[in-house]
Order: sequence, then C-alpha cells, then structure tokens
Amino acid sequence: KNDNRGVLSNERSLGSVIRLLTPSDDIYTDEYNQWLENIPQYILALVYMIKRFYKPEWKDNWRKHFSVDEVNGYPGHELKFDGRKLVTSYLRVGLRSDGTWRIYKLRQDFVAATKVQTEDDITASTVVPVSYIEGELNARYKNPSVKLVKNCESRLFQRPDEAINRGFDTQTEIDLSEQGNFISNFEPLTSADAREQVEDAINFMEYSQPMQELIREAAGTEDEYFVSSAHPRIVDGEHSKNVRYLQKRPDLANPRPLYLAQTGTRLSRGLSLDQPVHFPVNAVLQGRRNNPEEKAAGIRPLAVYNPIHYQELPELFMDLICSLTGKSPSTTGAGSEGALTKGPFNALSTTADLNNALVSFILCDYAGYSSAAGYIGAGRRVDHDISMLIPEIWCRLPIPQRDPKYLIKNGHLEKIEDFDYKGEKIHASRLGYRITEKFVHAFFGKVFDSPTIVFDEKMLRPETQGMDAYVDGVKNIVEAQEKVALSYFADGSIDDACPPLKAVLSIMAEGSYEGKTVDDPSIREMFTLEYLLESDWYQQRLKIKQQRDAALWQMNRDYIDQKMDETNESNTNLWADLQGRIENAEEMLEWVNSDSYLERLQGTLGADWIHKGA
Repeated sequence: KNDNRGVLSNERSLGSVIRLLTPSDDIYTDEYNQWLENIPQYILALVYMIKRFYKPEWKDNWRKHFSVDEVNGYPGHELKFDGRKLVTSYLRVGLRSDGTWRIYKLRQDFVAATKVQTEDDITASTVVPVSYIEGELNARYKNPSVKLVKNCESRLFQRPDEAINRGFDTQTEIDLSEQGNFISNFEPLTSADAREQVEDAINFMEYSQPMQELIREAAGTEDEYFVSSAHPRIVDGEHSKNVRYLQKRPDLANPRPLYLAQTGTRLSRGLSLDQPVHFPVNAVLQGRRNNPEEKAAGIRPLAVYNPIHYQELPELFMDLICSLTGKSPSTTGAGSEGALTKGPFNALSTTADLNNALVSFILCDYAGYSSAAGYIGAGRRVDHDISMLIPEIWCRLPIPQRDPKYLIKNGHLEKIEDFDYKGEKIHASRLGYRITEKFVHAFFGKVFDSPTIVFDEKMLRPETQGMDAYVDGVKNIVEAQEKVALSYFADGSIDDACPPLKAVLSIMAEGSYEGKTVDDPSIREMFTLEYLLESDWYQQRLKIKQQRDAALWQMNRDYIDQKMDETNESNTNLWADLQGRIENAEEMLEWVNSDSYLERLQGTLGADWIHKGA
C-alpha cells in the first residue's frame, strides 16, 4: 500500500522505520528487498540513531546535531549527539559451534522491562471468575476467570549457568557476595586464590563491583574460604555443570519494585488504599529444553521447536502429560519428568493435577505458548537466551496481538502439519503452531535493530538444519507421549481422568478415542468453555467442592462445640467469643449447603474426585 510518511516524520515511529528498512518476502517486492540487502548494517544503525533522537523542530537541520571526533587527521568512528558519546547496547542470542557468542544490537531506545518475580517452584493458586474479585482488574483483558498465584517460598533454588562468565550474571554476583548463603558445587577458594585473581587485573575487572569487593576482602584474610561466581567446583578435572544456590526472594530482598508496581497499578485502576491490588496470570509462556542428538550417549534429538510455539489445548496437554525435557547441563540425559514435571514430588495420582490444570486453562481462556531453550535444531545453541528474551517481546505486544487467533489470521503463526517421510507418517502436528518470518518482522523490531538477522530461516524452520534429525525428534516426542499415556491405562488412573483428558490420553496411546482422531471436531469441542460449563463432570466437580466445604464447616462447628464444653461459662469473654464463632459456623453451613452457593461456584475449579472409586 502507499505510505507517504517520511522516515523522520513525527507520524512514523522508530519501530515503523525498522520495519520499513527490514526485508520481508511477504510485504515488499523483490526489487525493494534487494535494495535493502545492499544497505550496510552500520548505515542502518546510523539511520535508527538519528530517528531515535530527531526532533521535529530541527526540520532538515539534523546533521549539525551529530558528529565524530577527528583522530590522527581522519574522522573517527564514535558517533556523538550534541557532543555526547552515544552508547549502544547488545544482546546475546545463542552461541556459535565454537562457543563464541551471537551478539545483536538492541534498538537505541530499548530499556529492559522491570520484572517482579512472583513464583518459583512452590506456588499456591486459585481460579475465580473475574466478577468475584474485589477491586478493578485491567479491563483490557477479557478472561472470564483468572488464576491468582502466591509464592510459598522465601528463597529460590537457582542454577546460575551464566555466572561462570564474569560480569554476565550480576544478580548472582550480588547474591554470592553477601553473607548467609546456601551454595552447592562452587569451588572453595583460599586467600591465595583471591590474591591471584586480583593480580589478574584484566579478568578481575570484568566482575561486577560486589564480587570485586568480596574477592579483595578475601585476599586480605588468612585461613578462610570464599566462593567466586565464576569458579564452579572441579569434579573429575572439569567444572561442575550443576552449580546451585538459594537466592533470597527478590521482592523480599528489595521490596521497592513490587511497591512501585502495586502503587502504579492502584493509581491506574483507581483503587482506594483499602482495596487489594491483584496481578492475575494473563499470559502462559512456558520454557522447554531441547537437545540435539548425541549418538555416543544414546540421546535422541528433541530440538524440533523454533523460538516460539503455540499449541491448542489437545496438543498442549499431550506435552504437559508427558513433560518431556531435553538433556541439560545438570542431568545425564533426557526423558519424561512426569505430568506437569511433578512426577518425583507428588504422591497424588497425576490425573488430579491434570484435571485441575485443564479446567483452569479452559475457564481462564489461556493460550499455551512456549519458548525454546538449549538448542533450536541440531546446530543452533541458544541456552536460556530466548526464554529471557520472549517476556521482553510479550510485554510490548498490544493485548489483542497476543491472541493466537489474531496471530494465525495475520500469518504470524503457521500450523505444522503431519507429513510423510521415507514412507512413514510423521505426526508433526503435535508441535502445534510456530512463529513465522512475518511475526519476526512485525514484532521483534520492538527490541532489535535487525530482527530478521536474529532469527533466520534455520531458526524458524529447524528442519532445514537436517530433516533426518528433525523427523527423529518428532518421533521421539510422539513415542514418549505414547509410552507415558499407556502407563495411565496400566495403573487404572485413566478412569480418574475427566473426559477431555481421557480422550487425549487415548489418542496419545492408541491414536484415536472412540474411533475419532485428535482432529475430529467433536474432540476439539471438548476443550471449549461452552462444553465445560454444560458438562455433567464439571457440575460434579462443583458439587464435590460444595460437599467438602460443608464438611469443613461442620468440622469447624464440632471443634468449637468441643471447646465450649471445655470452657467454664464464668470466662465470659472467651464464652462470648466462642458463641459468636458458633453462630458464624452455623451461618456458613447454611450458606455452603444452599443452591445459591453451588451457583456461585460456577467459573471456579470446583474440586477433583481424586479417585472416583474412593
């Protein structure tokens, strides 16, 4: 379409200029793309810098605001804006095969989002209809119900893989420079080691200030040990890949960011001081670890995902049921960790958690996105770089553009179809949807100067790195899902699965459910809100919740009765307090046993039957 806005026009943003000067086969002609390809990257960087600082009142006199010094009689290479040196920022997104970093320039106006971590390994959560929440929520979100979460830990179990690179993980360097740490697999260093590090001035100065101060202090002591963030324990002659420490929860160590977030939100929503500020879950961005094939170790490939995938609920829950994880630096191999990765820690039948998770996803209308960690394809090592990047992208996307329906409609997500390879059907549709070049062109310019260079075809289509490895990776996933699903039939827990979950387990194990494949419209319908709310099994969950709440309040009343029997009436204050509690318990018993209470439970999780025969 015709777009006559100038590059420096106030009507065109920096992001718009980046899109304008980034090649795209979907948007621009071959001739225009070829012209863009011939523009050197340093020229584009200069254009973006000028656009970033340009003011309309300059009109055509922008040149006088930008200059370089003269060095040895020749123009230098450091650009200055009104006499001030311009500083650029770069981000690592992956590593090359030789271990060197892939570095990409960030937009000149990029400022990293401030993140407040609200959970780690142990979290309490509940799902309630939006209408039940006291105080306003962000009206731009249209979820019918929301999940509220609360962290149950005061310390977070961290594995700082990047801390071995001095100055890279500044948070770990700050934490390990403090007293009272619980650490594992860091090398105990002596004062002699500290003095040696201080004398190695070039490498020493790469540490952040807190770690430098710790090492200097250690250098001045005798007969004491300390740890450096960059020195894992030596095991069998090699650095341990499994360094760990307990990090003090960030919002407890520094409550200011959380306070600012709450205060800003309170003002934005117009809440009074006595109204709570809730931050419900509004996006699900899971991370998945992938690994390439390691024939010598007998490890099959899993690196078949591109940077961001979206899966509809049937495919998503095939993944969650299996929770297949790739080989990580701290493990000896890949495999299934159990449903929702709780296998080693959960004594309950996993169907209870899976039923709850599925009901939660449907009620809240959450979309299941995931980002890749470890590897993309056989040759692109990314570690956790993309998992750290995606939230920066997501928080900059307008809410309607996060909707998978919008992304699919506009070609930003492409569906992965099953295909035949060497006479065998490959069930690649289990991977769901993946982002396209169009997504990168439209949205990654919010962070990078040259977004399509960051994510090229080999990243977006891992099969182009080697079809044999890609096919084996998909087969690895499908076979693992089948094996895990069969275990639900073997132990009988399939009978405790809600109907949609039972259908998915059957398809994973046998390829069909009641003669229907996963693509059958009647199977897909089972994962809709309309089906859920009208289903007998969901109504049964609500009745179980009502019965358990009634049993709880009956137990409360019986306990208060017991206390009253043990209390002398002459203790008038305590007697009056207990009498008030009795009256409250009786009112609650009447309320939770009423039809109105059952109706109010609509839109909540209800309660799982755990074992139907129990």
